[in-house]
Formats: sequence, C-alpha cells, structure tokens
Amino acid sequence: MTRTVALFATCLGDQFWPEVVHAAATVLERAGCAVTFDPAQTCCGQPAFNSGFQADARSVARHFITVFERADAIVAPSGSCVAMVHRYPDLFRDEPTWRARAEQVAHRTFELSAFLVRELRVTDVGARLQARVAWHDACHGLRELGLHDEPRALLRAVQGLELVDLRTGEACCGFGGTFAVKFPELSTAMLDHKLTALDAQPVDVISAVDSSCLMQIRGRLLRRGSRVRAMHLAEILAAG
Repeated sequence: MTRTVALFATCLGDQFWPEVVHAAATVLERAGCAVTFDPAQTCCGQPAFNSGFQADARSVARHFITVFERADAIVAPSGSCVAMVHRYPDLFRDEPTWRARAEQVAHRTFELSAFLVRELRVTDVGARLQARVAWHDACHGLRELGLHDEPRALLRAVQGLELVDLRTGEACCGFGGTFAVKFPELSTAMLDHKLTALDAQPVDVISAVDSSCLMQIRGRLLRRGSRVRAMHLAEILAAG
C-alpha cells in the first residue's frame, strides 16, 4: 500500500539548499511513497523558540499545525526541525485544544532517515555513489530523536560508498542557530575540532541529516581549502 507523505521543506531547504528538498522527494518516491507539498507551509518556529520568543514560536507552530494536521505522515530532511515539532505539545501546555492538535501532528512528523528505516523498513533505495563518506551526528537528531543507526544503515546500502568512522562524528559542529552568530569564535573552534579529525582521514564527503550543520561545515571546509564535499543524506540517497 502506497504511503502518502507531506514533505516539509524547512526554511534552509527552501532558501539555501532546495536541491536537498528535491532529493528528499526523489528518495521518498523511490521508496514507494506518494509525495505532496503544500506551498502554504513556512517555518517550524525553531529560530523564535531558541531565541526566547515563545509567543512568536507558538504563532508559527499554529500555522504549521493548521497546514499539516490532515497529513497521514509529515517528513522533513532535518532532525532539528522535526525535534522542534515534537516540542509543540509542551509549547502549548497551557492551551488544551492546541496541545491536543499539536500531539497529533508531532506523532506523525518524522525525519527522513527515521521514516525510511523505522516506518517503511527500507534501507536500500537504489542509490549509487563512488565515495568515502564520513558521517556527522547532528545534535538534535542524535540527542533528541535518537538517530544513529538509521542513516548509517541507509549509507551502507549505497553501492560504491564506503562509510568511514569519524572520530569526532558525535561532536557538535558549532552551528546551533543563533549560537554561531552570537559566539563566532567559539563556534569556529568547535567546528575546527571536528574538521581536524576529518583532515586526518582520506574522506571525499561528509554528510548529515541537517542542512544547518552542513552549511556551517561546508563554509569552513571552503575557508580551509579542503577538497571534502558536504552532502546531505538525501542527496546521497538520490544519487545514481
């Protein structure tokens, strides 16, 4: 039976990395899903929430809930955005009606790799990529969604791909949304700690489930003159 999936593009996907959104749609279709996209979607509310603007975050969350609450499954190529949606019930803890609606939406919202592996029981999507790939465990995906084995299982099924164990794989990239803006020196030092370990290994690509992390990593790789490419998991899974 075909699963109908509502794709949430995310702000970064929409504004900076649309190829990730297209790749996610391709991968879901390869996995047998019917993908829908509602152009009324906007943001998950995480930037406002992380900056302490609770009322603004609730306003954005209400719009997200209204747009997506009729979907059977909502999938995003972003662990951090999905983690934010999972916080919605607590965001509306003092509003019973909205809390109930938020719980229903949160329950049906999945990060891409989690949806493929946990829900669809799919690991091989027919991808091909001749490359040595290191994996970055994005903080929200690892610590809030428990994502660890799922993306690795998908990568191991890619023909021609060699998955490299990165010593600093679970270390934060230093992005943290506004953290990188408020504390640029600390953010860069955290990222350099990760990339120094990457330099010590023969790697072609570093990948993750979050475009935000990859945007941070890609920018620093370019400044360091590295030949390593930053690719979202969805781009790898859509390759070939």
